[in-house]
Amino acid sequence: MNILKNLFLFTKKSEKNKDFSPGLVEQYVEIAKLVKEARIEQNLTIKELSYISKIPERIINSIENNNKNIRPEYPFIRSILIKLEECLVLKKNTLLKLAVKERKILKKEEKDFLFRKFDLINTWQGSLLYFFILVLTIFILKRYFIFNVNVIEIQNIENQKIDK
Repeated sequence: MNILKNLFLFTKKSEKNKDFSPGLVEQYVEIAKLVKEARIEQNLTIKELSYISKIPERIINSIENNNKNIRPEYPFIRSILIKLEECLVLKKNTLLKLAVKERKILKKEEKDFLFRKFDLINTWQGSLLYFFILVLTIFILKRYFIFNVNVIEIQNIENQKIDK
């Protein structure tokens, strides 16, 4: 039972680090300045750059204006910056060197059974639970029908004796 309990308990949660260092903000300001200058040097509008790079305009706007609410998180911003370096013909890794991973802190919490977060369709735990339910149902149905077949056969034999 303890094994099943551990399958469905989630012990760690990740949180974004709320304490942004001033260096992190300055780096994104520098990225914003470099992207905007390179775009203006090549006489491109945000719409044209968006069309060329296949990056949505609002993302390019958020990078140029250093809007951290719209700006994607690190793994996504990294690929976007690589694409912008290619499209704006910047030196390789000029923008990437400035981007810094935002730290995520793993916080230990009490073990709570989170039934709402348990997805029966898309997780391996759900598949395992579904399999056990299926096997249990088969055994119950098999046992029920075996007992009933014996009872029905006994009743048929008794009915035949009574008829004779």
